[in-house]
Amino acid sequence: MESEPRLEPTLPLDDARHLEKLKSTIERAIADGKLTAQEMQTIKAIIWSNGKVSPEELDLVRELIHEKVANGEIVYDWT
Repeated sequence: MESEPRLEPTLPLDDARHLEKLKSTIERAIADGKLTAQEMQTIKAIIWSNGKVSPEELDLVRELIHEKVANGEIVYDWT
């Protein structure tokens, strides 16, 4: 009887936790339909907290921030 193949996570556990923290922070920041300069600073601090910027982090920022700004779903509020 063959055992089922194990699925390996695509990211190490620490990276997956880091991405989840980034995602939840972005989602909280944009929940009111705007993104402030302070919120963006917090997001950047999380991205750089492990000393590197990953393609997955950039994808999250693109998907959750840049695309929504482009579509008019959220606005930058730098005032």
